[in-house]
Amino acid sequence: MAGAVPVAYQTTAVSPEWLNKGDNAWQMTSATLVGLQSMPGLVILYGSIVKKKWAINSAFMALYAFAAVWICWVVWAYNMSFGDRLLPFWGKARPALGQSFLVAQSELTATAVHYRNGSLEANMLKPLYPAATMVYFQCMFASITVIILAGSLLGRMNIKAWMAFVPLWITFSYTVCAFSLWGGGFLFQWGVIDYSGGYVIHLSSGIAGLTAAYWVGPRSASDRERFPPNNILLVLAGAGLLWLGWTGFNGGDPYSANIDSSMAVLNTHICASTSLLMWTILDVFFFGKPSVIGAVQGMITGLVCITPGAGLVQGWAAIVMGILSGSIPWYTMMVLHKKWSLMQRIDDTLGVFHTHAVAGFLGGATTGLFAEPILCSLFLSIPDSKGAFYGGVGRSQFGKQIVGALFVVGWNIVVTSIICVLISLILPLRIADQQLLIGDDAVHGEEAYAIWAEGELNDITHHNESTHSGVSVGVTQNV
Repeated sequence: MAGAVPVAYQTTAVSPEWLNKGDNAWQMTSATLVGLQSMPGLVILYGSIVKKKWAINSAFMALYAFAAVWICWVVWAYNMSFGDRLLPFWGKARPALGQSFLVAQSELTATAVHYRNGSLEANMLKPLYPAATMVYFQCMFASITVIILAGSLLGRMNIKAWMAFVPLWITFSYTVCAFSLWGGGFLFQWGVIDYSGGYVIHLSSGIAGLTAAYWVGPRSASDRERFPPNNILLVLAGAGLLWLGWTGFNGGDPYSANIDSSMAVLNTHICASTSLLMWTILDVFFFGKPSVIGAVQGMITGLVCITPGAGLVQGWAAIVMGILSGSIPWYTMMVLHKKWSLMQRIDDTLGVFHTHAVAGFLGGATTGLFAEPILCSLFLSIPDSKGAFYGGVGRSQFGKQIVGALFVVGWNIVVTSIICVLISLILPLRIADQQLLIGDDAVHGEEAYAIWAEGELNDITHHNESTHSGVSVGVTQNV
């Protein structure tokens, strides 16, 4: 028996014929890269981009969401997003915990496409790895979506209300958009393109974040006036994890380590770089100096914009999308936001509406223009898919993209509002005014830095208020 091959290396049940070990390894690596974007990426970014007194609370909101989504996902939400069809926009809820399900080949049963006469047009998606890998990969997307949403609510949401909000929003909002666009729902069947989450993740989180911010209410007046980041170098560390993690975010969505995955990764970094440079150029041209926070925002809008079409557009289109994503969200954040009274009344702490909703919609729309036919054939289930730029049947794709976006926007406004109203009947959505003055010490009994006692009362920025100009600084200078 000394020479026997361990079971783990035998080509038997642990390595069935359908298993592609390269695909499986890449998919789990991609999932881990996406997970690192949230934990620790956005945990670090949120904890450092806010005012010092909210560092712990902001980081914890992201940490809690990451853990809570895991349990929701495996107990009921995965199959609501990628399981058997219940409704045209929703899958059947059931656990993804049993061994027989998890070790079998992954099957997205509702993704089979049929002609109007009922005959099969395209088979269901069956990646060459076990369901356990798919559950892991998609869980990381669900987690980062609600964490992005949290960026709109930093600095004032009652942490207990947030703890109730996360499972409710994942259940009634995220699963619907995921099934409709990815799991085989009506938008998937119609041919709306969302390569890696421009609509499911970014448009959803941006609209839901803005809606929740309306119901929760604003930060304290002093925080809205002055909200400087407590550590910009750590903001860059979090942003770096976010950027490089996007390699798995977009590179993993072909569900295979194939040539389309390579194209998606390359386009991701081309668009992000172009967008960052465009945002920085606009900052220099209009404000006379480059902003590090602005550069991070430009990076994010580029990553978001390319996401709906990462593996479907050519390199030149990725540059065009980067120019647009570095300029249009810049305009909505720096100019339009300050002129639109509705946006002034809603306190979107990190400007998630601009960096994710606007950029996500922009990416989906431009994908409807620039999706290249050959690249589409490498990824999409719907035959002959292409953008309007390439003529023919592609002329209708732009319209499909707009309709898909409108569904995501409408669903998130309605469902997020209902969730917030229901929670408010039991728990206050907003932290009490007295606690808002103190911050982390009042909410958690902890502080990020032990240099200056507790809360705002001993904040170094208040020791020399006579020299304060009254001009908004920090994150709020960009919102």
